[in-house]
Amino acid sequence: MPAVVVNGPASWNTLVRLDALPEPRPQTLAARSVEHGLGGTSAGKAVTLAALGVDVLLSTVLGDDDPGTLVRAALERPRLRVLARPAARGRTEQHLNLVADDGDRMSIYLELPEVQGPTPPDLLTALREAPVAVLDLAEHSRPLLETARASGVPVWCDVHDDDGAAPYPRAFAEAADVLLVSAARLDDPTAYLDARVVAGARLAVCTAGSAGTLARDAEGWWEVPAVPVEVVDAEGAGDAFLAGLLAAHLDGLPTPDGLAFASAVAGLAVAQPGLGAGSLTRAEATALAASVRVRRH
Repeated sequence: MPAVVVNGPASWNTLVRLDALPEPRPQTLAARSVEHGLGGTSAGKAVTLAALGVDVLLSTVLGDDDPGTLVRAALERPRLRVLARPAARGRTEQHLNLVADDGDRMSIYLELPEVQGPTPPDLLTALREAPVAVLDLAEHSRPLLETARASGVPVWCDVHDDDGAAPYPRAFAEAADVLLVSAARLDDPTAYLDARVVAGARLAVCTAGSAGTLARDAEGWWEVPAVPVEVVDAEGAGDAFLAGLLAAHLDGLPTPDGLAFASAVAGLAVAQPGLGAGSLTRAEATALAASVRVRRH
């Protein structure tokens, strides 16, 4: 099978853990810990898919700076090939993430690179042959939405904390055959999911952390419980969920089994440090998925 194409951000992140997020006033705070590592929603999906045995082509934007070298090294994994498009000014994407004990997060973009040059021909070829294209929120993903749709390649999109009205994610939400969204900014997740399926999505999924996941397909609703685990690092949980769901889809699993597998992968992801679930095994995820009871709502 040709490789799944994942297009979007990979970054080098600094993660600062605090007792609580800072209030908007001058103050001095003590960090509980400071960590550096791989970031970016597309990187999280790619490393998790590769760990699950899926061949992946990750198309992203990287500079020729030290953070770019670190990102490339972190992405050196079996089954994962990186197509690094050059960043304008040679600067790799970087974030400063502040994380509180209660899970609240503040992300500060230190560098947000622009892609340099046209879409590479080998990316277009890989996209047209891919079984699925995961096109994440990024300007360099926008032209690929139309290419994938025109080629009949199913499009999967993660629109993160879309509120249903913000203009930036609209083209992604409207193009998605399978859509993933967080409940964080949705007043009515059921209305949001219902609208996407009515508009043509095969499956629309809303994650809500420990409260579980709600999914909508043409036949109705699915309720998916979260796996009870001790959370070590919640970064990349949604990326891991989508990767698990996609791996199950490529294996031909029916929707409820795929959702159970996705919940298991997300649970394993948050129970380990680092982005996504790059160190899990397929056997671990399959065993844990057997305990997830997905039901029609």
